[in-house]
Amino acid sequence: MRATSGLGPFVTRAVLERPDGSVVEWTSRRHRKRLGLRPADGSTWRHGPLRAASGSSIAMGLLFMLGSACFFIGPMPFYASAVSESAVAWTFVVGSVFFTSAAYLQFREALVAPTGPDDDAAVPRGFRRIVAVWPHRIDWWAASIQLAGTLFFNLTTYAATRDALSVVQERRWIWAPDVFGSICFLVASWLAYVEASAGGTGWRHRGTGWSIAALNLVGSIAFGVSAVAARYLRATGELANLAVANLGTVVGAACFFVGAALLPVESARDRSA
Repeated sequence: MRATSGLGPFVTRAVLERPDGSVVEWTSRRHRKRLGLRPADGSTWRHGPLRAASGSSIAMGLLFMLGSACFFIGPMPFYASAVSESAVAWTFVVGSVFFTSAAYLQFREALVAPTGPDDDAAVPRGFRRIVAVWPHRIDWWAASIQLAGTLFFNLTTYAATRDALSVVQERRWIWAPDVFGSICFLVASWLAYVEASAGGTGWRHRGTGWSIAALNLVGSIAFGVSAVAARYLRATGELANLAVANLGTVVGAACFFVGAALLPVESARDRSA
């Protein structure tokens, strides 16, 4: 190993020398996505011909896109006027379930990543393919925190389907989980952005994976703004700013949708030969 870079204890990029003398670059995101090692001199950093996208990237992308579509259409005035309040509320519930399903696939992707730098290295077996703790890996933290965030969104969206909740109950079961979920998304997206930046800021590091991470970070910021705007005013019990809350949700969902659509593109376009 010639050099490493990353954030604190997390290694997001390493330059390795193989027994044959060739020097290659390993990055955390490419390793997790099984995109392979690339020459450290950047000779193959240009996108190659399209290959078949991996099944996991297609499934993950589709689930995130479906969830994003639900959160995009849910706050739209035309949708609210076309369906009942209950239908709007359940649209968000369905979207949150799609998010959780996709987030678990992403979490499992981190769990089953090879234990060595090469794609043909040993992979975790047995129970560790379902649930495991890898505290030294930034991708595990990002995936775990994001999964936790989706569970908070499951709670807040389901609570919003309940009738006759008091203002106190709405703050406790709707707004509070929304805030916690948004915080989880912000932290997870920032960690994923750091991972995708691969310890550098040069354009050579800004491939499809970086674009996905950047879009998700912007989307998480928008969701955070929405959560703040959706707080309940103590004096009236009303939302602080419904328009901003809805706008933040729509913008965030749009960012997540585009980022999800790029997942199969990354798998097909950025894989080493």
